[in-house]
Amino acid sequence: MAMTAPARDDLTAGCDTAAKLFRARARAWGDDPALRWKARGIWHSATWGAYYDGARAVGLALAAAGVARGEVVTVLAENRPEWLYADLGAQCMGMIGNGIYPTSSPEQVQYVLQNSGTRVLFVEDDEQLDKALAVRAQCPRLARIVVMDTEGLRGLADPMVTDFAAFLAQGRALAATRAADFEAAIDAGSPADIAFLVYTSGTTGAPKGAMIAQRNLIFQIGTVREYLTVGRGDKTLSFLPLCHIAERMATTFNQLAIGYIVHFPENAGTVMNDMREVRPHMVFAPPRFWEKMYSQVELAMRDAVAPARAVYRAALAAGRAAAEARLAGRPPADWDTARLAWLRRLAFSNIRDFLGLSEVRNAITGAAPVPPDLLKWYMAVGVDLIEGFGMTETTGFVCATPPSRIKVGFAGRSAPGVEVRLGADDEILIRGGNVFAGYWGMPEKTAEAIDADGWLATGDCGEIDADGYLAIRDRIKDIIITSGGKNITPSHIENALKFSPYIADAVVIGEARNYLTCLVMIDQDNVAKFAQDAEVPFTDFASLTRAPEVERLIAAEVEAVNARLARVEQIKTFRILSQLLTAEDEELTPTMKLKRRVIAAKYAEVIEGMYR
Repeated sequence: MAMTAPARDDLTAGCDTAAKLFRARARAWGDDPALRWKARGIWHSATWGAYYDGARAVGLALAAAGVARGEVVTVLAENRPEWLYADLGAQCMGMIGNGIYPTSSPEQVQYVLQNSGTRVLFVEDDEQLDKALAVRAQCPRLARIVVMDTEGLRGLADPMVTDFAAFLAQGRALAATRAADFEAAIDAGSPADIAFLVYTSGTTGAPKGAMIAQRNLIFQIGTVREYLTVGRGDKTLSFLPLCHIAERMATTFNQLAIGYIVHFPENAGTVMNDMREVRPHMVFAPPRFWEKMYSQVELAMRDAVAPARAVYRAALAAGRAAAEARLAGRPPADWDTARLAWLRRLAFSNIRDFLGLSEVRNAITGAAPVPPDLLKWYMAVGVDLIEGFGMTETTGFVCATPPSRIKVGFAGRSAPGVEVRLGADDEILIRGGNVFAGYWGMPEKTAEAIDADGWLATGDCGEIDADGYLAIRDRIKDIIITSGGKNITPSHIENALKFSPYIADAVVIGEARNYLTCLVMIDQDNVAKFAQDAEVPFTDFASLTRAPEVERLIAAEVEAVNARLARVEQIKTFRILSQLLTAEDEELTPTMKLKRRVIAAKYAEVIEGMYR
């Protein structure tokens, strides 16, 4: 595909950095709402003008603290407006933004602070401050820590620590006389500047700081309307970690492209309730989020009264038939269309209300393999869940499925200006304005990732069909070669297993083995409910995993998947992990991806037991 410039509106055409576009949007949309957040059960709002004023105040205060252009400013917090004020304020001043996952351990925080040479660290509260204080002696570049929420820190007297309100007030006072410095800093920005760092999740070693340049952001901002149909004033909810490239782009830079209103939930535990209140027009989330919502509905319907179950099953059957016809390119008959619309109103309108999806126009998933049955279920209930593909090193987006032509199992077509081809071992290679500027302080790793012609090696294997649709098959390093020489893509099997409401995750084992086995992590909530309904005694998560009834439940789910697999792909035996894994555990990355090497090493004895 020949590289062409993506389409831009009048404002983006005159802006070669995101900071300049941010300023243009604030001037044009100053009184429009930009951000909303919930605190103590009440929603609060900030206009585009207030958003810009907050970022300017932080930017000027950072400069007054001695932070220079090209130095790093880091945020360690859950999603909230202050995250954006700090991040964009730094970028507008020519500084480099950065984020750390709130679930990170002190050792992980220390690594990122040291590796990036962070000068100022913004932390959310006393919990995150404790991590920073524990490692600051090992971070000589760190000069200031700013705390957003000081509740519980009364009486703290540390010359290195200040609270966000005071920091913001200082910046606003500076703006009275030095606002021109902020504007000049924005004007001095260039497309080659590094906007922010995104640290990779470290599945194959120490995390690397991917450098996202301003040219990457402007390119991606210009492609947004290739896959989003939401518009100015529409609503979205920001609840995935902002230090992840996908949420960083969705919350901050896609918003600059479109002008939708970003909502921040009160906390991680209120996301579903806040979804129902906000009724967002756009939702991006990884497959696990969508699987969880599907499981809630399926299990609720199993417990529903008989007439409700009958209506749901009839509507679901009609919806699935319509979805299959649509996927095959067959237009449904008028009678079928009218019947399906009636059934959806009867059975699915309340379900979409319950899930907070009654107004959604763009439902997008990615960042991990997606079970095809999950996409079909959402199509059946009237929500087009669109699969996309991207990675940190492509500034988030490579391709997405056009709603007008959905192909299950394919991540869609690439945006204008993005080239995709297959290399050796069918490795997916990417070239375009979305390809990142390299790894922070690691030129040798950058050279390994991007060749002399600008092609980025993704490490994923896939295929491209005649229509230009890209399918992601697996990570090349994860492909299993059995002792019989058969090549197995484990994600295909794992996806089928994870579609069960009782299985949260699964790792297929079988490299150089005679047959495949599997480690299963059960869904705590759903399996606990099953146990309670079946009067199965258990005291904690570990005892739940050992209950014979639970083992039989999971065995039935595995056998149901085996029935749809080729013989060589079938799981011969499995073990249930007795530990409930969270992002704090070494087996999982902060984005909840299982680290296969860690799993294989930590559970080596369990695995060997399945082959004795």
